[in-house]
Order: sequence, then structure tokens, then C-alpha cells
Amino acid sequence: MEKLNVCLVNDSFPPAIDGVANAVTNYAQIISQKYGRAAVVTPFYPDADDSAFAFPVIRYPSVDMTKAVGYRAGIPFSPEVMNRLKGESFNLIHSHCPITSTILARALRDRIHVPLVFTYHTKFDIDIANAVKSRLLREEAARLLVENISACDEVWTVSRGAGENLRKLGYQGDYLVMPNGVDFPRGRVPDGLVAQVTQDYDLPAGLPVFLFVGRMMWYKGIRIILDALKTMMDSGRDFRMVFVGAGNDKEEICAYSSALGLDAKVFFAPAIHDRNLIRAWYCRADLFLFPSSFDTNGLVVREAAACALPSVLVEGSCAAEDVQDGVNGFLMEENAASMAAKLQRLCDAPELIKRVGENAERDLYLSWDSSVAAAVDRYQTVIYNDKRGLYPRHERFSDEMCHAAAKAMEDLYRGRERQRNAVSGTKSELQEMRAEIAESREKVRERLDELTQRFDGFL
Repeated sequence: MEKLNVCLVNDSFPPAIDGVANAVTNYAQIISQKYGRAAVVTPFYPDADDSAFAFPVIRYPSVDMTKAVGYRAGIPFSPEVMNRLKGESFNLIHSHCPITSTILARALRDRIHVPLVFTYHTKFDIDIANAVKSRLLREEAARLLVENISACDEVWTVSRGAGENLRKLGYQGDYLVMPNGVDFPRGRVPDGLVAQVTQDYDLPAGLPVFLFVGRMMWYKGIRIILDALKTMMDSGRDFRMVFVGAGNDKEEICAYSSALGLDAKVFFAPAIHDRNLIRAWYCRADLFLFPSSFDTNGLVVREAAACALPSVLVEGSCAAEDVQDGVNGFLMEENAASMAAKLQRLCDAPELIKRVGENAERDLYLSWDSSVAAAVDRYQTVIYNDKRGLYPRHERFSDEMCHAAAKAMEDLYRGRERQRNAVSGTKSELQEMRAEIAESREKVRERLDELTQRFDGFL
């Protein structure tokens, strides 16, 4: 097996936390420990502390877009960063976001001539619809996104449903399903830890406890959960519900829960980054409620399964892939009435819940070690295919645009280097340096003009 040196590129990475950031972290850790070397390339965050990682983290410039989209947006045109990446001797690039990360990855591929893999994690048609109101602009944004993905040498998706969503966006190429894993082991945490983590919440013994873990966003199906719980409460059923997480909609969600009169039964815990504490919540609950048709993989469902906690899921959703109703999970229609009816029945069947939870632990759990091992095996095939020239040549308009951008960054870096070196030279050397710097700047202007023209043509 060829020793790997992988460049992992993504828009989100700690201190920004989401499922894709978690995936990239695990890829980097496991590759570095077992298969060679990995480095993460990600936007700059002012409060990031990368010293805790046992692999390099290379930051490129960014702008603060957290109020608009929840993240800092990367600016993938740094001459210094590109020059450093050129010297890292990568033999494969793996992008996990189809926007700025893949633009940077494509420009780097243009410079170092190694294969580029892309993983589709998220249903971007929903993200685009939330961010762009105009139908024409949404269609154009989807076209640009698909163009960026299609330019990669190999495309992976985290589930079959994610692949279908990618097709819906207009992608026509091939893809492989490469599911993500879970970063904690099978089994329960000690009962003492469960008691410690949950002690501040009114969770009487004998009452069913429902759990949601994830971003507090309406599109996660949270309104379905709250409306179902309202129906159960009105029917006289007692229970407790705990939401663990943060998100832009959390304030509205809390207000809606309160308006339904659920304050005594529904609790909201902050986001928890300690994985053992999250495991404690999975171990305390009786059912995990995840009626999301947005998520492409539903890692939280596998996390729950690791703790033998069965999930209630929307039938046909990506999160419900490989789940059989009443065998290793529970399926419902995507509405509150269906969830309420399902929960009412399950509250009277604790032995069924226990048995299905054990089956979920057996059938659905996938460790990150196993997930990354499968990815590494495929990396070797990708590298082999690339060396044999089996991937298409990169001759799209957007490839020419990335080439122009990469050349502009290279010329700008060389110009800056000459300017720095000119300080200590003789008078004649300084004059020569100034002439070279002026020439480099002119080349950069030409490259940027070329880039602008190609971008206008691409649009």
C-alpha cells in the first residue's frame, strides 16, 4: 500500500462544530495514526487553537459571515498558502465542501497534479433555497455548485439518499457511497456519569425520556416533535423530552415550546462538545427522535445506536436508510400525528424498545476506524487510476478559471518574495529587483484580468 499524504479541505473545522467538521477531524486523526500523513486546510478563525491536533492545520484568509450563514467564509486565493501547499508533497486532495473548499482544491490540483476526491455531505438544495429567494438565482447557484463538483476526479456521497439529492441538483456523473462513522465506541457509560450529567433536569424514574441531539434548526423536524408532544400531553400521557444543541432557530423553538404549554416536560440543554457527556444523554433516554428529511447521513442515529438507543425516523429519509420498522428502529410519516401515534404505542412497549435498541447497536453502528479504512482503500484506487490517466482531462471553462487563479497566486507570491529580498541588495541589484517586481505585478494584473474574463464567460 502506498503511503498516503492527504490534503483534507473543508469550510468548517473547530472551533466551528458540525457533522462535516467532525468527519474531517476523524479522517485527519486516523490517517495520521495509521496510514501516513494528513493535513487540514480550512478558513482562518481568530479564536482557533490548532495546537491540540496531532496533524497540521493550515488556515487561509476568511471573512466573518457567521451572522448570515453561521460560518466564516473562506477566501481561497492566498499566494502564501498556495505556495506552502505546493511544498507539502500531497498525493491526494479530498474536499468536503463544494464551494470555496473545492475552488481552492481545484487550484491546488492545477499546481501539483494529483487526484481530487469530493464528498457530498449536505443537501445543498435546501441550503440554497434558504439563502437565495429568487428561483433563477437558485437555479444558477445550483448549476455553479454542480459544475464545481463535476470537475473533481471522483465523487463520494455519505448515503444513497445524498446521491439522489445530488442527481436532483443536476449532477450526472458517477458517485460512490462512502458512509461516515461514529467517534465513540459501542456500549454504555457508567451509571454515575449518566446521573451526574442529567441531575439538573426533572427526569423522574419510570417516565419515558425522549432525546434530540443536533443543530437547533426548524428544518431538522423539530416542529413535528413539539406538535407531537403537545398531542401526547393533551391525551394525558406523561413524558420528558430533552433537546441538546445550539442553532440559529433555538430562541424561536424555545418560545414555540413554551407557547404549547410544554415547559414542565420539555428541556433545552446547551450544545455539548465532550463526547462522553453526549454518550451519557444517549444512555439516559428511551427513544431518540429525529424526524429530519434534511440530513444526508444522520450520524446522530448511529451515535444513538452505539448506546443501544433506538431512533424514531421519517420513512424514506436518508437517516432511515438500513432501518427496518420495529426491527432496528421505528419509522413514521413526516407529520406530528404519525409521530404522536407512534410514541403513544411505544410508551406501552418498553421491552420492544429495548430489543430494537439492541438490534440498532448490532446493525447500524459504524466506527470511524472502519469508515476511514474503507476510504483509504479507495484512495489507493484513485491514485492508481490517476497515474494510469483514467480520469478526464480538466478542460472546462471553470478549470481554465482555476488555472488562471492559480497562476495569478504564483506570480503574486514570486513578486512579494522579490520585494522582500530587495531590501538587502546593492543599488544596481535593487533597481533590477524593482524592475522584476513591476513585471511580476503586471503579470498578476494580466492573470486577474484573464480570471475575470473567464469567470464572466462561465456565468
